[in-house]
Amino acid sequence: MTGSYSDFARFYDSLMEDARYPERAEYLLDLCAKLDHETGLCLDLACGTGSLTRELKSRGVNVFGVDGSEDMLCEAMRGDGILYICQDMRRLELAENIDTCFCTLDSVNHLTELSDVEAAFSGVGRHMNGGGLFIFDVNTPYKHREVLGNNAFTIENDTVFCAWQNVTEDGALTEILLDFFEEQEDGSYQRYSEQFFERAYTREELKNALERADFELIAVYGDFTREDPADDEQRAVYIAKKKG
Repeated sequence: MTGSYSDFARFYDSLMEDARYPERAEYLLDLCAKLDHETGLCLDLACGTGSLTRELKSRGVNVFGVDGSEDMLCEAMRGDGILYICQDMRRLELAENIDTCFCTLDSVNHLTELSDVEAAFSGVGRHMNGGGLFIFDVNTPYKHREVLGNNAFTIENDTVFCAWQNVTEDGALTEILLDFFEEQEDGSYQRYSEQFFERAYTREELKNALERADFELIAVYGDFTREDPADDEQRAVYIAKKKG
């Protein structure tokens, strides 16, 4: 897990237009409803700039956010009245127990060692009431191998041009290199760069990590579905229930 995402934080929301935050919030709450689970006190873990957190709050969820990046949280804290806490997700320390935890948009993949994943899951479990739900998503091994792996992309909008390069070493660990070009008032461009890593984990690895944190894995779905992930699924959604 690397960096504070200082430059990435400035451009994050404009580059994440396909995150579908309103639809994602509805989807997560629908998953809870289908399991007759009241969200209660909800943690949006690795909340970034708070886009999903705000969508959840607007739907009546008692939610707060945690993220390890001060720069991301500076973007999040813009008068919406939501509590945001700056903490490394591997060393979670909360003042009270939670009933629900959401962790979305491949944040778990940013933990590049299985021991880090286990530490994060353990922290969630330690602070969750029995019967609570932990719902998170991950970029799949297929995506790392076939989509991200050693490929390059460009994203352009009215705010910024982004050149995105990936280097995959072993089919699972991917180095992501981002170069942002922002137009200045005089017509020149200012360049900013960001580097971080993501690792893909198998279902078995994640299931075992959940069990060690006292969770039972209930289901794994394809993104925005309630069906098993397809062979070429790029994002998988995990639903786990705290034992006890």
